[in-house]
Amino acid sequence: MLTNIHPKIPMRDMRISKAFYIDQLGFNQVGGDYEGYLMIKKDQIELHLFEFKELIPEENYRMIYVRTDNIDALYQQYLQKNISIHPNAPLQQKPWGKEFSILDPDSNLITFGEQ
Repeated sequence: MLTNIHPKIPMRDMRISKAFYIDQLGFNQVGGDYEGYLMIKKDQIELHLFEFKELIPEENYRMIYVRTDNIDALYQQYLQKNISIHPNAPLQQKPWGKEFSILDPDSNLITFGEQ
């Protein structure tokens, strides 16, 4: 019965979030412009961001884990685009596979992993 999951994460400023996810990470906007709500998609991943102007990034502990089928290429692509890799989570081998993490402008932790 379950078909997809679209995580919802907070954003303080839609303009900044769009610049990060669309211009830097290569997502595309889904649908139109909704007040305080942004839907974005890349390949098979869709994220929803909701406006939360009072968010304190240093107190934001939201996390998303995204599976990829070519983590080495994704990691190199992000390095070439000067996307900051989380200092505690560079590309590394874990018992469950390879992974690395980034933080978006609102400190949502996004971890990319390949089995």
